[in-house]
Amino acid sequence: MTNRLNDVAVIGLGVMGANLARNFASRGLKVAAYNRTTETAVKLAAAHPEAKLDVVTTLKEMVDRLERPRRIILMVNAGKPVDAVLEDLDPMLQEGDLVVDAGNSLYTDTDRRTARAKGRPWKFVGMGVSGGAEGALLGPAIMPGGDVESWKRLQPVLEAIAARSDSGVCVTYCGAGSAGHFVKMVHNGIEYGDMQLIAETASLLRDGLGLTPPVVADTFSEWNRGDLASFLIEITADIFRVKEPSGGLLVDAILDKAGQKGTGKWTVVAASELGVPIPTIATAVDARLLSSAKDTRVRAEGLHKPARAKLEGVSVNDLADALYASKIASYTQGFAMLQAASDAFGYGTNLSEVARIFTAGCIIRASFLQRVMAAFKAKSDLLALTPDFVADLSKRLPAWRRVVAGAARAGLAAPGLAVSLSWYDTLTTARGTAAVIQAQRDYFGSHTYERIDGPGVAVHTEWK
Repeated sequence: MTNRLNDVAVIGLGVMGANLARNFASRGLKVAAYNRTTETAVKLAAAHPEAKLDVVTTLKEMVDRLERPRRIILMVNAGKPVDAVLEDLDPMLQEGDLVVDAGNSLYTDTDRRTARAKGRPWKFVGMGVSGGAEGALLGPAIMPGGDVESWKRLQPVLEAIAARSDSGVCVTYCGAGSAGHFVKMVHNGIEYGDMQLIAETASLLRDGLGLTPPVVADTFSEWNRGDLASFLIEITADIFRVKEPSGGLLVDAILDKAGQKGTGKWTVVAASELGVPIPTIATAVDARLLSSAKDTRVRAEGLHKPARAKLEGVSVNDLADALYASKIASYTQGFAMLQAASDAFGYGTNLSEVARIFTAGCIIRASFLQRVMAAFKAKSDLLALTPDFVADLSKRLPAWRRVVAGAARAGLAAPGLAVSLSWYDTLTTARGTAAVIQAQRDYFGSHTYERIDGPGVAVHTEWK
């Protein structure tokens, strides 16, 4: 150890925290490494001597060895562990110190912790980090919130470790308060939608069109050179090439029960509270929940014996178009939610900047995001209503309909693709079904309604 104080501290040295600490060190920063179990920190430092991590055994030791004002990054499990660390740190911190929760915390917990820090000399920052273990090590997309002064203090070290794309360094100030964690939550919600849509499309390629795994892999690789180019498309191509020692396809040996850590559910709940429809994302969450009911699904298939058939009148290109159109639907919903939250909570989130930092490092990184970025730079209010994406959707609509209709006729489940199309049809129907609903509500509950020729005036009818 030298006399130089540490530039930053990382608390929590699991996979993400360990890689984040190594990332900081690789950029020339001096890093204090603390873990509740000291042995974990010692092993990390021994395994990566090039990082020259300063292993500390107590929080007091960590605080004493940090340059002031201090920058402390928490990478501990969301929930009570974050509160426990804050409680321990509180009496040790001084004027201007920053404590940054970089885990997947619920944004309302971030609001509560921010309020807790008010009146204290130190400040609390909620920050989203995306990119998985590899991103944490080599360069993630980073989404800090909080006050602007805290962002300015963090900016040099965060820009040093963030991913980079043609659009710049993939970190930006996401807005006041809990904006950073809210943006990360919606990122994960969009990720749920993307993954579900890709999984459905892969299933339709195999079960609907009868393509072999190598051909499915090649198809995704081809798509990754066009409009669909993205990290998730790239890794799906890889997945369909990996075999077991016995020669079978590895993915076919995986139990079809999808796990989740809660961010998708949080997104759906928050959208409902904000009054923003996100059916593609909600359906992806529902699909994971239904996947968990494996025994029920096996029993249901045995009882109902549904007829299955091949996709008729649908091509590989049709599936690419349906997937891309559904992707536009999902991103439109997610970014509409970000705008609603920014308006409701006073975040001041710049949607073009959010799209920009998603172009590298994060799980939903995709070439498509360059166009999303441009759309919001041009002050789009809803992504699907920008001229560029209107043209995209119109071009792909016939194929989208063929895929959804063909899957329904064949008895092949494609809930994400289908609900995305239903969302599009509802969005583009000037006069929909709600008049009947309003009449029903007024009939049984005297809830009133508005007339076309007198908007803004509550009317009640005695329907009998």
